[in-house]
Amino acid sequence: MIITVTLNAALDRSLSVPIFKLGHRHRSSDVLVLAGGKGINVARALKRLDVPVVATGLAGGRTGTRIVEELTEEAILNDFVRIRDESRTSTAVVDPTAGTYTEINEWGPKVSEDELEILLDKLRYLSRGASTVVFAGSLPRGVDEGFYADAVREMTRLGARVVLDAEGEPLRRGIEAEPWLVSPNQHEAEQLVGQELEDDDDFAMALETIADMGARNVQITMGTGCFSLVREERQVRRYYARAPQLEPVSVLGAGDVFLARWLAAHDEGASAEDALRLAVAAASASVLVVGAGRFDLKEAARLVSLVEVSELQPVA
Repeated sequence: MIITVTLNAALDRSLSVPIFKLGHRHRSSDVLVLAGGKGINVARALKRLDVPVVATGLAGGRTGTRIVEELTEEAILNDFVRIRDESRTSTAVVDPTAGTYTEINEWGPKVSEDELEILLDKLRYLSRGASTVVFAGSLPRGVDEGFYADAVREMTRLGARVVLDAEGEPLRRGIEAEPWLVSPNQHEAEQLVGQELEDDDDFAMALETIADMGARNVQITMGTGCFSLVREERQVRRYYARAPQLEPVSVLGAGDVFLARWLAAHDEGASAEDALRLAVAAASASVLVVGAGRFDLKEAARLVSLVEVSELQPVA
């Protein structure tokens, strides 16, 4: 079983607005409301793959109640800690004619030390039956930037493989706690290594740098595919997987689908190369639909053969 943790859960509203223009009045052609936040998106994709998963985290107020109701409606097992402050709402305006989206994200709730300790107690209990614990997304206001680092150490001590997908200082400090896997996007990786990543050598260097910081396995995702460093059978392998060229409807949550599919493939015993190919195909399929964490299984299977995977040489 996999546990996904979302501290800054949201109620996501995706509005489809053809020919969207700033400063104009529009009427949406479609509205989709989902429970959101990176950890929840990963749980949604894992559920689609029939992987046993429990989503947990923090949820507060009427918005928090709606988040839990939406998860229950999707039959995603969940066990959230209820907090005093109101959970956030996020809005994405998707223009299907241009393949663009505009996000408006609220800051989210303030969280007390007592509420965080209740969540940690819940994780200590849930982790007894879990192979993997995924911490994903931003931290709410007032939460110490070292929270992920402390949580990674705690869950690792209890025997779980820990995955971290965050950004900024919480990600940097979390990597120092030696998680089993980190999955930054290109921008987040550039923040970590302190430079722009432009070619294969840059990305290969970034993989090595992030691994040296403490991460056992590293996936750097971007719109064109993924660079990967994986420790497999006492060897370190490095790959680049190129995604097929598609006309995206919405790229929101593609990285979350990638992570879910990679974890599922790894647990199924797939090789590093095959797991990467399956993950990139699923992420590619996800950009063809609206709603983070959603994708069509048949479309993902069709795209697998179009993903090009090549092995990289270590940085000299």
